[in-house]
Amino acid sequence: MTLLDNADAQYPDLDSLSSEELMRIDPLDGRKLRIGIVCPYSMEYPGGVQFHILDFAEELMERGHYVQVLAPGRRTKDMPLWVQTTGTSFSIRYNGSVARLSFFGTVGLRTRRWIRQGQFDIVHLHEPEVPSLPHTALRPGFEHPPYVATFHTSFDHYPKSLEFFSNYLHNRTGMIDQAICVSKSSYEVMEHYIDPAVPVHIIPNGVQTKLFESAQPNPEWKGTTSAPTIGFLGRMGEERKGFRVFAEAMRHILKFYPHARFLCAGDGEDAARKILDDISPDLVKHVEFLGRISDEDKARFYKSLTLYIAPQTGGESFGIVLVEAMAAGCPVVASDLEAFRAVSENGKGANLFLAGQSKSLAQNVIGLLANEPVLDDLREAGKRCARKYEWDRVDVELLRVYADALKGRGDDAEGSDKPKRRRRGRFSSRLE
Repeated sequence: MTLLDNADAQYPDLDSLSSEELMRIDPLDGRKLRIGIVCPYSMEYPGGVQFHILDFAEELMERGHYVQVLAPGRRTKDMPLWVQTTGTSFSIRYNGSVARLSFFGTVGLRTRRWIRQGQFDIVHLHEPEVPSLPHTALRPGFEHPPYVATFHTSFDHYPKSLEFFSNYLHNRTGMIDQAICVSKSSYEVMEHYIDPAVPVHIIPNGVQTKLFESAQPNPEWKGTTSAPTIGFLGRMGEERKGFRVFAEAMRHILKFYPHARFLCAGDGEDAARKILDDISPDLVKHVEFLGRISDEDKARFYKSLTLYIAPQTGGESFGIVLVEAMAAGCPVVASDLEAFRAVSENGKGANLFLAGQSKSLAQNVIGLLANEPVLDDLREAGKRCARKYEWDRVDVELLRVYADALKGRGDDAEGSDKPKRRRRGRFSSRLE
């Protein structure tokens, strides 16, 4: 496997450039592409991969590219017209969560027909190792445009199922022209099975940091010194999202801050209420459930909180919620998972506690609430950490990968039919 360093000498340090300067950088030298993006998970249910795909598609269109997305599941009324769906999906337990995929029957034929009829210059596959739409594009003998694949998944322990299919995945992933991992932890999973000839880049997810920076707080969600508002966002019924850890910490926090309010956004209220009742029936009166919230309300949510808690227990490859909260200037307390350490620069931009340990979480929260200057420092450090994940910067890195995929096919000029070839590179600084 060829792991490439994206710090290419032909480009300036992206972190030093303004948004306007970044928008002027074009690795494709003015060429506008037809891009097909294949999503493995249903768009009916919110998730990090789906949000990443939708955001990136909008970024590409803003730069003048034509984009279409194919995903499992049914259409919803708020789904963009450029998203097409298969109409069906099935649910399986996967990596501590529930994944809604589409794989069987004629799905593979329909996916490959969509790719063929789309006449795309690039097809971007997400999670092609998962038994869903992107994987069906990796059919031997299928003539296709250059494939770029992004790998998001991280495991605490590499699963036996993937070990069993390693040789099979090794053969199928040989059809990929360029691979992207969103973090070091996702790379450490992917390297077990990907064809070693495939060039690999470490490029993080992008975040619309300006949306969170400019948000206005909701007065109803604002806390005070004696009655802080402490937030959680995620699927409360999924164990790895850590709601139980958060709930157990509430008991200890309330001993010092009896008027604290715990604001919880996302799905799983019924499961959350059961967890709270199991711990202490009195806890629920301190908790407010907000349900699913829009992107605009999510930004206001982070902007309003005294503290945001990310108590995930494992299976996280990036930590997009940390970046969003940090961008809004909200102090973050997060479990010390590898992905969260990376995003927070080893705790510079977020306060880290021992993953799965509710007492450690409570101690850190109580200590921060009692020290306003430290909270202020954490706000500023978080904002600095978040800026490197602004889409304007991530766009450029991803488009450089697209340019490499086209050059690898000898397709930097339109209409070229040169055969696919590989190139070698050096190790990425993001793994250090």
